[in-house]
Amino acid sequence: MGSIVLVVRLVLADLRRHKVQAVMLMLAVTVATATMALGLSLRGVSDALYEQTRAATAGPDVVALSGVTGPAVTSALASLADAPEVVAHHGPYRVVYADLIARGLPSNVVVHGFAETPGAVNRPLITSGRWVRSGGTVLERGFATALGVGVGDHVTIAGRSYPVVGIAVTAATSVYPWAAQIGPYGGPGDSSGLAWMTRSDARALASSQDLPVTLALDLKLRDPAATEAFREAHRDSTVRINFHSWRFTAEQDTVILRNSRPILVVGSWLLSFLAITGVAALAVGRAVEQTRRAGLLKAVGAAPGLIATVLLAEYLALALAGDALGLLIARLTVPALASPTASRIGDAAGPTAATVAAATVLAIAVAVLSTLRPTLRALRTATVTALTATAHRPRHRPWLTALSALLPTPLLLGLRLTARRPGRAVLQACSTATTVIAIVALLTLHAQPERGYGLDGSSVLPNLRGEHDRQLMLAVTVLLIALAVVNTLTFTWTTAMEARANMAVARTLGATPGQISAGLSVAQVLPSLPGAVIGVPLGAGLLSLFAARNAVDPPFSWLFGAALATLLATAALTALPARLAARRPVAQTLSAETA
Repeated sequence: MGSIVLVVRLVLADLRRHKVQAVMLMLAVTVATATMALGLSLRGVSDALYEQTRAATAGPDVVALSGVTGPAVTSALASLADAPEVVAHHGPYRVVYADLIARGLPSNVVVHGFAETPGAVNRPLITSGRWVRSGGTVLERGFATALGVGVGDHVTIAGRSYPVVGIAVTAATSVYPWAAQIGPYGGPGDSSGLAWMTRSDARALASSQDLPVTLALDLKLRDPAATEAFREAHRDSTVRINFHSWRFTAEQDTVILRNSRPILVVGSWLLSFLAITGVAALAVGRAVEQTRRAGLLKAVGAAPGLIATVLLAEYLALALAGDALGLLIARLTVPALASPTASRIGDAAGPTAATVAAATVLAIAVAVLSTLRPTLRALRTATVTALTATAHRPRHRPWLTALSALLPTPLLLGLRLTARRPGRAVLQACSTATTVIAIVALLTLHAQPERGYGLDGSSVLPNLRGEHDRQLMLAVTVLLIALAVVNTLTFTWTTAMEARANMAVARTLGATPGQISAGLSVAQVLPSLPGAVIGVPLGAGLLSLFAARNAVDPPFSWLFGAALATLLATAALTALPARLAARRPVAQTLSAETA
């Protein structure tokens, strides 16, 4: 029988015997790699969606804008259109700054005055309805989605009602809510939506209300990469003209994702750490079984390399399967995360080769770091010792015995279980600290004041970036809590199985099943206490690396409540597996141990 066939058969047999552990490892790796792949893919997907929208709408390479009007400005813009570097242009056209009310929701809006027949450059793509006609308006899709407006609805612009005849997308401006570019509201960071009207309607709108107007010109260059050189070559000392390149617009698109990437990448690190602690607990719990398995393989002549391969192959196979599933989830999820405003179109490409490599390395690291120590221990154990291996006998510590004798029975049992397994206690503390870090970060994010979008700064429409960040942080925190719950149940059950003989002896000496159950719960709560205490400042410190300088700290009561709730949840989660383990008959347990 070939070595590969032998390894495969042994791995499959072990997976059949430990289905629950296999599922837990695979799910943990899936969640961690999916989160990392999402974080690393956001920027590239945003750029890809912009490029596809730009291609579909004949997006300009440069948009020239002037905040003043008049013959001199018109002449300066016309001279840009005649420049030898320019192969096509659209405009000049009016950009009117006004207010809009839809469904009772006020908002700033910029109105572009376009011809009823689109030109060669900047041809907005109609996604619903038709293009502009006299007396009607077309809304940019991201803006219309935020307002909840569709074709056939009416909006009020500068006090006059207009029917919405179409919904469109464009690459000439940034995604909603940054359509202003320049103007009276301060610049490209203004919260403004975009609407189109006919040239005559835009002129009448501006003149009837004496509204601010900007002149704009869309340019297509012979060399799209030469936008900076074009801007430097056409600076006008008499007329101030702002140049917005396609690179600037693409960069502005990613502003809404500025916090998303660190949330997902740091979240993937925390999820990976939780996965390592959970799988390590499972591996330690199976240490005696793995040592005996290594002894059997040594007895039949297996080399150390083959033994190591057999012991590690199961975890590596599950980790790679989880990695593939995580990358698939990231591929399906990233379009919604990378374009939350509906202002772009196109299909998002899958994770890049670099992202796939990073996620795969993460999956392998989780598997190796979780199982390396038990594997090395099994390889170093002599064959005879491995075949007769039993549970590790703890060292006798008189001072600990004297101290624990003064304690109530549940606390005594819990303290002894914790002291006999210091490595397990450290893993539980780390798992709790990681969970508290995520909860503190979520609470801190929710404590920050958010300025919504609306007319004159009124918080009427929700802040899309703030909502996007909160939803991502909530999703990551929920995943972390779910993984921590699994880890807590794993720690409790593994501890109960390893200590079943000691607990049976304690019952023969008078301990009740309730005291045994409480002792197992205490064994998990004791290391969770320092983990919860440490997690609060660690969470605040981690978030400070990414937070703004004027970030608001959450109330202390929130942080104290988070730590206390985590401890109470740990105690509640350990109750069921501890009670199930404590109800096992004493005679059956002792007979199994002495058989």
